[in-house]
Amino acid sequence: MAGSLPDPFEADPNKEGFFYPIHGTTDADASFPEVVFNANLQEFSQRVAIICALESNGKLTPLEAYDYIKDLWQRLESSKESLLDYPMPNISDLD
Repeated sequence: MAGSLPDPFEADPNKEGFFYPIHGTTDADASFPEVVFNANLQEFSQRVAIICALESNGKLTPLEAYDYIKDLWQRLESSKESLLDYPMPNISDLD
């Protein structure tokens, strides 16, 4: 059907790589940057849930909620870029 909306349950590789950057690893296998990003992602999720609850109960306007979530998203993207997109230098290379 022309002009139909994309299936929200269909996997998007760009989103998959962002939301699930640690495929096939356990906590023991995860590097320090991966663990830190995972903590940041969990904090993002919790804050979005709180913002949505505040908006649903009329404590925030939809525009305020959007602005808060947009700011959180930008911080999460920045965290991903600094932690996962650029490899950390090896300590032995610094000597």
